[in-house]
Amino acid sequence: MTPSLRIPLLKDLDNLDLDTALEQQGARFDIAHVNWPSEYPYAPVCAGKIARTEESLVVDWRVSGLDLRVQNLADGGRIWEDSCCEIFLSVPSSGEYFNFEINAGGHLLAAHGPSREGRETIATDDIMRFASVEGPIEQAGGIWNWRVTLLIPFEVLGLDPDDLPSELLANLYKCGDLTAHPHFLSWAPINTPTPDFHRPEFFGKLILK
Repeated sequence: MTPSLRIPLLKDLDNLDLDTALEQQGARFDIAHVNWPSEYPYAPVCAGKIARTEESLVVDWRVSGLDLRVQNLADGGRIWEDSCCEIFLSVPSSGEYFNFEINAGGHLLAAHGPSREGRETIATDDIMRFASVEGPIEQAGGIWNWRVTLLIPFEVLGLDPDDLPSELLANLYKCGDLTAHPHFLSWAPINTPTPDFHRPEFFGKLILK
């Protein structure tokens, strides 16, 4: 069964800060599918809230788990190697998908295209994000609790904020390829023999209206 989330429109933002509105009105997600347990069994706790404003999709991840790595300190780097959260999105029938990958320090990789190969990077200046950690951090052991929040303007997805589609297709991920305990978790399950997040055929649904 394809997982789905109904994405609420945040209300009363003139009187509520974004954090409070997300906590009260956002839809909860859990990134808990360990798709490759024999090779990558470790699963940090990763959950959060997702919602939208009139202009943007808002995604807030909260992570608790072993180790912390923040080595990519500029947008467009190899963000997936660090302690990282991701959302991949597709507009139905568009023939392409977007990837937004953010490390614990708030540094972002954004791109779009029809497949893993030949992806076109997206300018990130207008994509707001908040992070609870400052880098660089090479390999910090112990238990860490951290948070990242990403606001993706609908216009970045090629959408008119005043005329949104009824749904988007998406998956949310938690990974850390070069952390001390590599892991590859997803919101919607992925049925491939090895870790591969670039698989839009396994996306779930984000219902906008």
